[in-house]
Amino acid sequence: NLSPSSIAAIEAARVDRKPWTGELAQIWRKRGKCPLTPNETVLMLQSLNIPAGTNIYLAAGDGLMEMEGFTSVYTNVFTKSVLLNQEDFTRMHGNTKAALDYYVSINSDAYVATYFGNMDKIVAAMRTYKRMHNTLFLSRKAFAELTSQGLEGLALKKALWEV
Repeated sequence: NLSPSSIAAIEAARVDRKPWTGELAQIWRKRGKCPLTPNETVLMLQSLNIPAGTNIYLAAGDGLMEMEGFTSVYTNVFTKSVLLNQEDFTRMHGNTKAALDYYVSINSDAYVATYFGNMDKIVAAMRTYKRMHNTLFLSRKAFAELTSQGLEGLALKKALWEV
């Protein structure tokens, strides 16, 4: 129920958005302001010795880039489209999908956040209230700092434990 001028302003703002690339993207990444990619998340989970057979629900959902790198290591990965039949999945919209993510996240044995957005804050608060203390926020900043120092593989995994 927006006015035509409001719709025009929103559309103009959407068109004007430019992806962050180059030096600006690297600056934000080094500050830990960007979510971890699926491949980076694999490294973090491996450094925590999370078994490859662990059941993982990805609240981020379907269509993520680099997903093959994640699922080649962690094979028991579930998303909304895996849990629901096609008809139910296509009928669901943003808020309903977010509600499903929230429900699964607060009722899981453990919760690992690769970003610290509003949903993660709400999930962490509810898990704390329910005394479900297996809630972990991965340090994007530490990861960015260590990788910018050239660490990789076992050296990176070891350094992540020391942060």
